[in-house]
Amino acid sequence: MKDIFARTQPVLEGRLLRLRPLREEDAARVAELGGAREIADTTISVPHPFTEELARDWIRRVDEDWRAGRGLAYGMERIEDGGLVGVIVLRDLDWEHLQGEVSFWVGRPFWGHGYAEEAVRLLLPLAFGPLALNRLYAHHMVRNPASGRVLEKAGFRREGLMRQRARKWGVFEDVVLLALLREEWQAGS
Repeated sequence: MKDIFARTQPVLEGRLLRLRPLREEDAARVAELGGAREIADTTISVPHPFTEELARDWIRRVDEDWRAGRGLAYGMERIEDGGLVGVIVLRDLDWEHLQGEVSFWVGRPFWGHGYAEEAVRLLLPLAFGPLALNRLYAHHMVRNPASGRVLEKAGFRREGLMRQRARKWGVFEDVVLLALLREEWQAGS
């Protein structure tokens, strides 16, 4: 399973999107889309402002995470025009317990087109196949139910509410925890 990290990160392709490794030249677009206040406001770890320099540093770190077997990040690229519309990440890979965290955002101009759901669904065969993970989990702020709907459509189940789990801009936020097990994914695919 871990030998996959010795190779180039695979590209994943669906009907709407191509998930591809992020490149340093994506930094401006990642900063532009991810730096929107609406993105940072309802995500746990996206900063605001999200400058091009911060984006470039983050892209370098996720590339290092891939090579070290700690995680991966993909740019969501539209099939129709190659435009980058968002990011999906599989991070905090825990090789003892065979689990990892899924996180994503889609730029505001691209909300409501099914990109997030397709990105999550494209990631699942990699996570449960070559990576051989048993459990994927994800979080979303209670006041961001759209992210929860994306995850539920992809098969994730709500596991609980973590009260005041995250602090965003000085306010403690309640966060929902969802997860998907390999056996559930296999039964549903």
